[in-house]
Amino acid sequence: MNMIEKILAKASGKKEVRPGEVVVSNVNLMVMHDLSANFVTRVFREELGGGSVFDPSRIAFVFDHNFSPATEQAAERLFKIREFAAQYGIKNVFQGGNGSLHHVIIENGLWAPGHVIIGCDSHTPIYGALGAFATGVGNNSMAALGFQHGSAWFKIPETIQVFLRSSTRDGVTARDIAQYVVGHLGEDSCIYKAIEYAGPYIRSLSIEDRILFPLMSIDLGAKASFIDPDDKTVDFARSLSSFKDFEVMRNDADVKYERVVEIDVGKLEPQVACPPTVGNVKPVSEVAGVAINIAEVGGSTGGRLDDIRVLARHLRGRRVYPGVQLQVVPANRTIYKAALQEGLFEILIDAGANIFPPSAGSNQAVNMGAMSEEEVMISTQARNFPGRNGHPKARHYLASASTVAVSALKGKITDPREGKETRLPC
Repeated sequence: MNMIEKILAKASGKKEVRPGEVVVSNVNLMVMHDLSANFVTRVFREELGGGSVFDPSRIAFVFDHNFSPATEQAAERLFKIREFAAQYGIKNVFQGGNGSLHHVIIENGLWAPGHVIIGCDSHTPIYGALGAFATGVGNNSMAALGFQHGSAWFKIPETIQVFLRSSTRDGVTARDIAQYVVGHLGEDSCIYKAIEYAGPYIRSLSIEDRILFPLMSIDLGAKASFIDPDDKTVDFARSLSSFKDFEVMRNDADVKYERVVEIDVGKLEPQVACPPTVGNVKPVSEVAGVAINIAEVGGSTGGRLDDIRVLARHLRGRRVYPGVQLQVVPANRTIYKAALQEGLFEILIDAGANIFPPSAGSNQAVNMGAMSEEEVMISTQARNFPGRNGHPKARHYLASASTVAVSALKGKITDPREGKETRLPC
């Protein structure tokens, strides 16, 4: 069995499971941002008639979209979620300003290798980089099975391995490679499959870079995604997880795959996902020169400390192009504090950037980031569907922090290899 098959077998009380088999599994953690928590708690109260919550300690709410509610209606929804949490003894409620959903969960150690984690957010597979089985579920499933019984049902998925070999060229980042995989395999090419990311390139990455791959796998249609745990996984878990006696599940030596897709990352240049979908991925050389109005480093696939460092290295002693708004959104409070202590925000503010609270940033333009029909954005966000950030005809490009930084300086989409970073003091 592979990692996720072993996790689901144990969680469902079985010795082994096979692809296609349906199991009902114990769930260790249920995560929701403010938008989904609003729907789930309403289903629980209005459609299921309330009742008891199986284990409040397994539930976490993170207010990352409405980090500072702009309307009375939004404020009322957050109030109702807080009221629900108080009524049912849910302690893991993270108010606006704590950060983007999954980065807050990771930062606060509510996970561990070997866990089953579900969320009403399509990027929940992120925890597959941390040795867990994680997937998104619907609001009704979360309320009925999750809240009331602490469980969920799954069909064991067949697994596709994406084997990444070689080393990247200068200027090519993990974000570029993760984005390329989505375009290369094609959106919805892996519906209800599990994807294992493997190979020398994956092993060379930090955990912070590895999480980009499972996080973006939902756009392939995958049910789950994972990286077989190694010493880096264990060390990361020991440093952050609040669970100290976790069990690390690893692939058996004779794991079978539906198919194996090999990619030589050494042949790739920086990548940009172009409108209208995340799968419309092109080398930056094919889209360079498109004028932009907004640049953003933030979101579930951006706003990491390394992203902010990269941005500061490019912008030190320079100014954002006239008329371009640069938005910087740290992914959680630990990152915000570190960037503050390292002096990164001062560099960015001097360059003309705006610093926002840790949150989901412009994702769905709930509190910020809405665009007019004529505007163009380039960002490290995860999605660029029409209308997601304002007018349906506004154009949104997705790229690495390096590409966003250089584009913000030039006022147009630019190959990051053209920009020179300024070394920051250690």
